[in-house]
Amino acid sequence: MRALLCLLFPVALLAADRPPNIVIILADDLGYGDIRAYNPTRGKIATPHLDRLAAEGMRFTDGHSSSGVCSPSRYALLTGRYHWRTRLQSGIVGVFGEPLIAPDRLTVASLAKKQGYRTAAIGKWHLGWDWPIADGDKALFRNYKEADRASPEADKATWQKVFTQKIPGGPTTRGFDTYFGTDVPNWPPFCFIENNQTIGIPDRPLPKGLLGNNQASVPGPALPEWKLEGILPALTTRACAFIDEAARKPEPFLLYLPLTTPHTPLAVNEAWKGKSGLNNAAADLIMETDAAVGQVLAALEKSGAASNTLVLFTSDNGFASYVGVKDLEKQGHFPSGPLRDYKSSVYEGGHREPFIVRWPGKVTAASTCDQLVHHADLIATLADIWGTALPPEAGEDSFSFLPLLKGASKPTRYHAISCAAAGTPGLRLGQWKYIATQPAQLYDLATDLGETKNLANEQTERVAEMKLLLEKLITDGRSTAGEPQKNDVEVVRYPKAGTPKAKTAKKPISK
Repeated sequence: MRALLCLLFPVALLAADRPPNIVIILADDLGYGDIRAYNPTRGKIATPHLDRLAAEGMRFTDGHSSSGVCSPSRYALLTGRYHWRTRLQSGIVGVFGEPLIAPDRLTVASLAKKQGYRTAAIGKWHLGWDWPIADGDKALFRNYKEADRASPEADKATWQKVFTQKIPGGPTTRGFDTYFGTDVPNWPPFCFIENNQTIGIPDRPLPKGLLGNNQASVPGPALPEWKLEGILPALTTRACAFIDEAARKPEPFLLYLPLTTPHTPLAVNEAWKGKSGLNNAAADLIMETDAAVGQVLAALEKSGAASNTLVLFTSDNGFASYVGVKDLEKQGHFPSGPLRDYKSSVYEGGHREPFIVRWPGKVTAASTCDQLVHHADLIATLADIWGTALPPEAGEDSFSFLPLLKGASKPTRYHAISCAAAGTPGLRLGQWKYIATQPAQLYDLATDLGETKNLANEQTERVAEMKLLLEKLITDGRSTAGEPQKNDVEVVRYPKAGTPKAKTAKKPISK
């Protein structure tokens, strides 16, 4: 009988029988102030679809990534563990880098699979693969310089040898049933990857005209006629197709959609060029990104799955200042809103992110939450929704924010760590923020969100207390309650010997 019902009413009747579908949309380099709903007076870029998502769900105003750059933030979001407990103490996974997530590490996706979910990742991975590259060939891939190459045909043969093989260690080995995307859109290989193999064989250098100028940033193997503008539309189309297909199945689905935009390449499609009116390609690309999110939300509606789908939208780090931030601010658009600094920074503009959750019938529409939440909290929140417990060696830094989604006002986490790209940690404890520099920095974010007044000299006891807490969170191998765990490596302590002194805070621009 149930099988017959599946055929006749695949979504409408069965939606109430299963847990919610999960759609996680992760923008790349989208600043806190780049969404109009977060920055109504100093945001000049139209974002109607994201504004609508906020109006239909809960908008968190104190949501954070693990770092001011992407790979570490992606690690924390998928695993519920701070990235600095791994080898990635600073920076990002390098060109053709090795996997950052250990094979036996529980992820959001592998936990979902245990609950009977279909799982898919579509977009930018940037967490490493076990690329089948021989030791003697690594320079050709990781440090390719066309001018230095004496034998282009030999290079082509080497690329063909590698990209005709399967690529282990990627998303389908970390809990996802399927994967489609570009590993890093501005890095080689310049092609799409499906599951564990490239689509086509990238065997020629990317044309020089596509390098630099906020397009591709690292030379290397590409498909013939590869177009940077085609990446975002392809990801959007795949995501919508997955939703349409998955909604017809009896089991729930989890879609992880790490978009490649508005990060470089600033390859704006013709329909969106100049649309922002700000003479800035990144601003145009934010509008195109908003439209892509709109298409995904429309696919949920069309499939009938929207009413039983939890959608989380956030960003991996703040806006990249090098794509024209000063010109944007002169025109009245402030990508970090009221926050200090931008991408890569330990200050709030580096890692305080848009954080929106829509869950019809569960989360109050047009609601706002000012409690502290973190990307790492996703896996514990999903476990809470599914009524399952995380094992001691998983989600070590993950606190469920399900009570907040239900309207609770009590904090679900009291402390959190977010780092600069260079590794410098910023520790939150309630409204206070300690930055482990020399000299130390301490800010009261309740009264000084722009981090303009360093109170460390006035609050020496609080600084000492927070310094001890930071050390405990490191040595315990976890920040949640439970058995102490081991970090993967010896964690670097800050401030390092010889660390340059902290810069004096600049006064925020007023307008």
